[in-house]
Amino acid sequence: MKPLILGLSGLALTAAERALFAEADPAGYILFKRNCEDRAQLNRLTDELRALSGRDDVPILIDQEGGRVARMQPPEWPAFPTGERFDALYEIAPISAIQAARANAQAIAAVLAEVGINVDCLPLLDVRAPGAHDIIGDRALGTEPMRVAALGRAVIDGLRAGGVVGIVKHMPGHGRAMADSHVELPVVDADAQSLEIDLAPFIALKDAPMAMTAHVVYAAWDASECASLSRTVIRDLIRGRIGFDGLLMSDDLGMEALSGGFDERAAGVIAAGCDVALHCSGNIDEMVAVVGAVGAIDPQARARLDRAMATIAAGAERTPFAELVATRDALLALA
Repeated sequence: MKPLILGLSGLALTAAERALFAEADPAGYILFKRNCEDRAQLNRLTDELRALSGRDDVPILIDQEGGRVARMQPPEWPAFPTGERFDALYEIAPISAIQAARANAQAIAAVLAEVGINVDCLPLLDVRAPGAHDIIGDRALGTEPMRVAALGRAVIDGLRAGGVVGIVKHMPGHGRAMADSHVELPVVDADAQSLEIDLAPFIALKDAPMAMTAHVVYAAWDASECASLSRTVIRDLIRGRIGFDGLLMSDDLGMEALSGGFDERAAGVIAAGCDVALHCSGNIDEMVAVVGAVGAIDPQARARLDRAMATIAAGAERTPFAELVATRDALLALA
Protein backbone atom coordinates (compact mmCIF):
# COMPACT_ATOMS: atom_id res chain seq x y z
CA MET A 1 0.00 0.00 0.00
CA LYS A 2 1.22 3.48 -0.91
CA PRO A 3 0.73 6.35 1.60
CA LEU A 4 -1.48 8.27 -0.81
CA ILE A 5 -5.07 9.39 -1.16
CA LEU A 6 -5.74 9.96 -4.85
CA GLY A 7 -8.44 11.66 -6.91
CA LEU A 8 -9.85 10.53 -10.22
CA SER A 9 -10.74 12.37 -13.37
CA GLY A 10 -14.40 11.69 -14.06
CA LEU A 11 -17.59 9.76 -13.48
CA ALA A 12 -15.97 6.37 -14.04
CA LEU A 13 -12.44 5.00 -13.79
CA THR A 14 -10.35 5.22 -16.94
CA ALA A 15 -8.21 2.27 -18.01
CA ALA A 16 -5.08 4.22 -17.01
CA GLU A 17 -6.47 5.00 -13.56
CA ARG A 18 -7.53 1.42 -13.02
CA ALA A 19 -4.05 0.14 -13.90
CA LEU A 20 -2.27 2.73 -11.74
CA PHE A 21 -4.52 2.16 -8.73
CA ALA A 22 -4.19 -1.62 -9.00
CA GLU A 23 -0.40 -1.33 -9.07
CA ALA A 24 -0.01 1.36 -6.39
CA ASP A 25 -2.79 0.30 -3.98
CA PRO A 26 -3.25 3.82 -2.56
CA ALA A 27 -4.44 4.12 1.02
CA GLY A 28 -7.66 5.74 -0.18
CA TYR A 29 -9.45 7.94 -2.69
CA ILE A 30 -11.09 11.37 -2.76
CA LEU A 31 -14.08 12.45 -4.85
CA PHE A 32 -15.07 15.86 -6.23
CA LYS A 33 -18.01 17.35 -8.10
CA ARG A 34 -16.59 16.01 -11.37
CA ASN A 35 -17.05 12.49 -9.98
CA CYS A 36 -20.64 12.89 -8.75
CA GLU A 37 -23.56 12.75 -11.17
CA ASP A 38 -26.33 10.77 -9.44
CA ARG A 39 -26.81 8.00 -6.91
CA ALA A 40 -26.60 5.10 -9.32
CA GLN A 41 -23.41 6.37 -10.96
CA LEU A 42 -21.75 7.17 -7.64
CA ASN A 43 -22.58 3.75 -6.20
CA ARG A 44 -21.04 2.09 -9.26
CA LEU A 45 -17.90 4.19 -8.82
CA THR A 46 -17.45 3.53 -5.10
CA ASP A 47 -18.19 -0.18 -5.58
CA GLU A 48 -15.42 -0.35 -8.18
CA LEU A 49 -12.96 1.47 -5.92
CA ARG A 50 -13.64 -1.02 -3.11
CA ALA A 51 -13.34 -3.98 -5.44
CA LEU A 52 -10.09 -2.66 -6.90
CA SER A 53 -8.56 -2.14 -3.45
CA GLY A 54 -9.81 -5.43 -2.03
CA ARG A 55 -10.79 -3.59 1.16
CA ASP A 56 -14.41 -3.12 2.17
CA ASP A 57 -13.30 -0.26 4.41
CA VAL A 58 -11.03 1.54 1.92
CA PRO A 59 -11.33 5.25 2.75
CA ILE A 60 -13.38 7.10 0.12
CA LEU A 61 -13.28 10.79 0.99
CA ILE A 62 -15.26 13.83 -0.02
CA ASP A 63 -15.49 17.49 1.03
CA GLN A 64 -19.14 17.76 1.99
CA GLU A 65 -19.18 20.61 4.49
CA GLY A 66 -22.28 22.56 3.56
CA GLY A 67 -22.56 26.04 2.11
CA ARG A 68 -19.97 26.81 -0.59
CA VAL A 69 -17.96 23.63 -0.03
CA ALA A 70 -20.17 20.78 -1.22
CA ARG A 71 -19.16 18.34 -3.94
CA MET A 72 -22.56 16.61 -4.05
CA GLN A 73 -25.02 19.35 -4.96
CA PRO A 74 -28.73 19.99 -5.52
CA PRO A 75 -30.95 19.00 -7.15
CA GLU A 76 -29.59 15.45 -6.87
CA TRP A 77 -28.51 15.88 -3.26
CA PRO A 78 -29.70 18.22 -0.47
CA ALA A 79 -27.92 21.41 0.54
CA PHE A 80 -26.53 21.75 4.06
CA PRO A 81 -25.92 24.87 6.18
CA THR A 82 -22.55 26.50 6.83
CA GLY A 83 -20.65 26.25 10.09
CA GLU A 84 -21.54 29.87 10.78
CA ARG A 85 -25.20 28.91 11.31
CA PHE A 86 -24.34 26.70 14.28
CA ASP A 87 -22.04 29.36 15.72
CA ALA A 88 -24.95 31.85 15.63
CA LEU A 89 -27.22 29.44 17.47
CA TYR A 90 -24.52 28.70 20.05
CA GLU A 91 -24.52 32.39 20.92
CA ILE A 92 -28.02 32.09 22.40
CA ALA A 93 -28.45 28.35 23.06
CA PRO A 94 -25.24 26.32 23.31
CA ILE A 95 -26.84 22.94 23.97
CA SER A 96 -29.28 23.41 21.10
CA ALA A 97 -26.39 24.35 18.79
CA ILE A 98 -24.51 21.19 19.73
CA GLN A 99 -27.62 19.08 19.12
CA ALA A 100 -28.20 20.79 15.77
CA ALA A 101 -24.58 20.29 14.66
CA ARG A 102 -24.74 16.61 15.55
CA ALA A 103 -28.06 16.07 13.73
CA ASN A 104 -26.76 17.91 10.67
CA ALA A 105 -23.57 15.85 10.57
CA GLN A 106 -25.52 12.63 10.91
CA ALA A 107 -27.76 13.74 8.05
CA ILE A 108 -24.68 14.42 5.91
CA ALA A 109 -23.38 10.97 6.82
CA ALA A 110 -26.66 9.38 5.72
CA VAL A 111 -26.33 11.01 2.30
CA LEU A 112 -22.70 9.91 1.95
CA ALA A 113 -23.15 6.37 3.23
CA GLU A 114 -25.99 5.82 0.76
CA VAL A 115 -23.49 6.13 -2.10
CA GLY A 116 -20.55 4.32 -0.48
CA ILE A 117 -18.58 7.31 0.81
CA ASN A 118 -17.18 6.67 4.29
CA VAL A 119 -14.96 9.68 5.12
CA ASP A 120 -15.91 13.38 5.17
CA CYS A 121 -13.35 16.20 5.31
CA LEU A 122 -15.16 17.78 8.23
CA PRO A 123 -15.14 19.43 10.79
CA LEU A 124 -13.09 22.60 10.43
CA LEU A 125 -11.48 23.41 13.76
CA ASP A 126 -9.97 26.63 12.39
CA VAL A 127 -10.76 29.48 14.79
CA ARG A 128 -12.09 32.36 12.71
CA ALA A 129 -10.07 35.54 13.13
CA PRO A 130 -11.35 39.06 12.33
CA GLY A 131 -9.78 40.48 9.18
CA ALA A 132 -8.38 37.16 7.96
CA HIS A 133 -8.82 35.89 4.41
CA ASP A 134 -12.31 34.63 3.70
CA ILE A 135 -11.15 31.18 2.56
CA ILE A 136 -12.27 29.96 6.01
CA GLY A 137 -14.92 32.62 6.71
CA ASP A 138 -18.43 31.23 7.13
CA ARG A 139 -17.12 27.68 7.02
CA ALA A 140 -15.78 28.15 10.56
CA LEU A 141 -17.61 27.07 13.70
CA GLY A 142 -16.75 30.29 15.51
CA THR A 143 -14.20 32.75 16.84
CA GLU A 144 -13.92 31.26 20.32
CA PRO A 145 -11.82 28.07 20.58
CA MET A 146 -13.89 26.11 23.08
CA ARG A 147 -17.05 26.82 21.10
CA VAL A 148 -15.31 25.53 17.98
CA ALA A 149 -14.22 22.44 19.90
CA ALA A 150 -17.69 21.72 21.28
CA LEU A 151 -19.36 22.03 17.89
CA GLY A 152 -16.53 20.11 16.23
CA ARG A 153 -16.99 17.25 18.67
CA ALA A 154 -20.70 17.17 17.82
CA VAL A 155 -19.88 16.98 14.11
CA ILE A 156 -17.46 14.06 14.58
CA ASP A 157 -20.00 12.24 16.74
CA GLY A 158 -22.80 12.83 14.23
CA LEU A 159 -20.73 11.62 11.30
CA ARG A 160 -19.67 8.50 13.20
CA ALA A 161 -23.27 7.77 14.18
CA GLY A 162 -24.13 7.81 10.48
CA GLY A 163 -21.28 5.52 9.49
CA VAL A 164 -18.72 8.10 8.33
CA VAL A 165 -15.26 9.03 9.66
CA GLY A 166 -14.57 12.73 10.22
CA ILE A 167 -11.33 14.61 9.51
CA VAL A 168 -10.42 17.61 11.66
CA LYS A 169 -8.78 20.36 9.64
CA HIS A 170 -6.63 22.35 9.06
CA MET A 171 -4.13 21.43 11.76
CA PRO A 172 -2.65 23.42 13.49
CA GLY A 173 -5.07 26.18 12.36
CA HIS A 174 -5.85 28.14 9.19
CA GLY A 175 -8.23 30.68 10.70
CA ARG A 176 -5.90 33.68 10.97
CA ALA A 177 -4.18 33.27 7.58
CA MET A 178 -4.31 36.38 5.39
CA ALA A 179 -4.07 34.45 2.12
CA ASP A 180 -5.77 31.49 0.45
CA SER A 181 -3.40 28.51 0.37
CA HIS A 182 -5.07 27.31 -2.82
CA VAL A 183 -3.41 30.21 -4.66
CA GLU A 184 -0.42 31.31 -2.55
CA LEU A 185 1.53 30.44 0.59
CA PRO A 186 0.09 32.13 3.70
CA VAL A 187 2.52 33.25 6.40
CA VAL A 188 1.21 33.75 9.93
CA ASP A 189 3.41 36.07 12.01
CA ALA A 190 1.56 35.71 15.33
CA ASP A 191 3.69 34.81 18.33
CA ALA A 192 3.52 31.40 20.00
CA GLN A 193 1.36 32.67 22.86
CA SER A 194 -1.27 34.01 20.46
CA LEU A 195 -1.23 30.77 18.52
CA GLU A 196 -2.40 28.88 21.61
CA ILE A 197 -5.89 30.04 20.57
CA ASP A 198 -5.53 28.19 17.27
CA LEU A 199 -4.23 25.04 18.94
CA ALA A 200 -6.94 24.81 21.59
CA PRO A 201 -9.71 23.12 19.53
CA PHE A 202 -7.25 20.58 18.14
CA ILE A 203 -5.99 19.78 21.64
CA ALA A 204 -9.57 19.30 22.81
CA LEU A 205 -10.21 16.90 19.92
CA LYS A 206 -6.80 15.23 19.84
CA ASP A 207 -8.54 11.84 19.84
CA ALA A 208 -10.12 12.50 16.42
CA PRO A 209 -9.59 9.60 14.02
CA MET A 210 -8.08 11.68 11.19
CA ALA A 211 -6.64 15.15 10.66
CA MET A 212 -5.49 17.27 7.72
CA THR A 213 -2.56 19.67 7.84
CA ALA A 214 -2.49 23.31 6.76
CA HIS A 215 -0.26 24.63 3.97
CA VAL A 216 0.54 27.64 6.17
CA VAL A 217 3.86 28.93 7.50
CA TYR A 218 3.81 29.77 11.22
CA ALA A 219 6.83 31.97 11.82
CA ALA A 220 6.82 31.32 15.56
CA TRP A 221 7.34 27.58 15.01
CA ASP A 222 9.06 27.19 11.62
CA ALA A 223 9.73 30.27 9.51
CA SER A 224 10.93 28.32 6.47
CA GLU A 225 8.41 25.53 5.87
CA CYS A 226 4.63 25.32 5.90
CA ALA A 227 3.09 22.95 8.44
CA SER A 228 2.56 20.18 5.88
CA LEU A 229 6.30 20.14 5.09
CA SER A 230 7.66 20.99 8.54
CA ARG A 231 9.11 18.19 10.63
CA THR A 232 9.22 20.65 13.52
CA VAL A 233 5.52 21.51 13.33
CA ILE A 234 4.43 17.90 12.86
CA ARG A 235 6.71 16.44 15.53
CA ASP A 236 6.65 19.18 18.14
CA LEU A 237 3.22 20.74 17.64
CA ILE A 238 0.88 18.18 16.08
CA ARG A 239 2.22 15.00 17.62
CA GLY A 240 3.71 16.75 20.66
CA ARG A 241 1.88 19.83 21.94
CA ILE A 242 -1.51 18.85 20.49
CA GLY A 243 -0.97 15.16 21.23
CA PHE A 244 -2.70 13.94 18.08
CA ASP A 245 -2.06 10.24 17.33
CA GLY A 246 -4.63 9.62 14.58
CA LEU A 247 -4.05 9.42 10.84
CA LEU A 248 -2.45 12.64 9.61
CA MET A 249 -2.84 13.58 5.95
CA SER A 250 -1.50 16.56 4.08
CA ASP A 251 -3.79 19.07 2.45
CA ASP A 252 -3.92 18.78 -1.36
CA LEU A 253 -0.53 18.56 -3.04
CA GLY A 254 -1.92 20.55 -5.97
CA MET A 255 -2.43 23.78 -4.04
CA GLU A 256 -0.28 26.73 -5.07
CA ALA A 257 1.04 27.19 -1.53
CA LEU A 258 3.45 24.38 -2.39
CA SER A 259 6.26 24.60 -4.93
CA GLY A 260 8.36 22.11 -6.84
CA GLY A 261 7.32 19.04 -8.77
CA PHE A 262 4.62 16.69 -7.58
CA ASP A 263 7.22 14.06 -6.77
CA GLU A 264 8.99 16.55 -4.48
CA ARG A 265 5.75 17.60 -2.84
CA ALA A 266 4.65 14.04 -2.13
CA ALA A 267 8.03 12.94 -0.82
CA GLY A 268 8.28 16.13 1.24
CA VAL A 269 5.06 15.77 3.20
CA ILE A 270 5.78 12.11 3.95
CA ALA A 271 9.34 12.91 5.06
CA ALA A 272 7.99 15.68 7.31
CA GLY A 273 5.80 13.18 9.15
CA CYS A 274 2.42 13.07 7.39
CA ASP A 275 1.07 9.52 7.32
CA VAL A 276 -0.42 9.98 3.85
CA ALA A 277 -0.24 12.56 1.07
CA LEU A 278 -3.43 13.88 -0.52
CA HIS A 279 -3.53 14.45 -4.29
CA CYS A 280 -6.85 15.67 -5.62
CA SER A 281 -6.72 16.73 -9.28
CA GLY A 282 -7.17 13.35 -10.92
CA ASN A 283 -4.43 14.26 -13.42
CA ILE A 284 -2.87 10.95 -14.39
CA ASP A 285 0.64 12.33 -15.02
CA GLU A 286 0.72 14.01 -11.62
CA MET A 287 -0.51 10.80 -9.99
CA VAL A 288 2.19 8.75 -11.69
CA ALA A 289 4.74 11.21 -10.27
CA VAL A 290 3.47 11.02 -6.70
CA VAL A 291 3.16 7.23 -6.83
CA GLY A 292 6.78 7.00 -7.95
CA ALA A 293 7.99 9.39 -5.25
CA VAL A 294 6.88 7.45 -2.17
CA GLY A 295 7.56 3.99 -0.82
CA ALA A 296 5.26 1.67 1.07
CA ILE A 297 3.15 3.08 3.87
CA ASP A 298 4.84 3.11 7.27
CA PRO A 299 3.50 0.35 9.58
CA GLN A 300 2.55 2.90 12.23
CA ALA A 301 0.67 4.95 9.63
CA ARG A 302 -1.14 1.81 8.44
CA ALA A 303 -2.13 1.05 12.02
CA ARG A 304 -3.50 4.57 12.40
CA LEU A 305 -5.47 4.14 9.17
CA ASP A 306 -6.97 0.85 10.32
CA ARG A 307 -7.80 2.30 13.73
CA ALA A 308 -9.55 5.30 12.16
CA MET A 309 -11.69 3.18 9.87
CA ALA A 310 -12.58 0.84 12.74
CA THR A 311 -14.38 3.70 14.51
CA ILE A 312 -17.38 3.04 12.24
CA ALA A 313 -17.10 -0.76 12.23
CA ALA A 314 -19.59 -1.21 15.04
CA GLY A 315 -22.41 -0.06 12.77
CA ALA A 316 -24.27 3.15 12.19
CA GLU A 317 -27.48 4.48 13.62
CA ARG A 318 -30.34 4.49 11.14
CA THR A 319 -32.24 7.58 12.22
CA PRO A 320 -34.30 8.62 9.18
CA PHE A 321 -32.78 11.47 7.19
CA ALA A 322 -36.01 13.50 7.32
CA GLU A 323 -36.08 13.24 11.11
CA LEU A 324 -32.50 14.46 11.41
CA VAL A 325 -33.14 17.43 9.12
CA ALA A 326 -36.34 18.33 10.95
CA THR A 327 -34.50 18.30 14.28
CA ARG A 328 -31.70 20.45 12.87
CA ASP A 329 -34.02 22.96 11.26
CA ALA A 330 -36.22 23.33 14.33
CA LEU A 331 -33.15 24.10 16.42
CA LEU A 332 -31.57 26.47 13.90
CA ALA A 333 -34.86 28.37 13.73
CA LEU A 334 -34.24 29.46 17.33
CA ALA A 335 -31.54 31.80 16.03
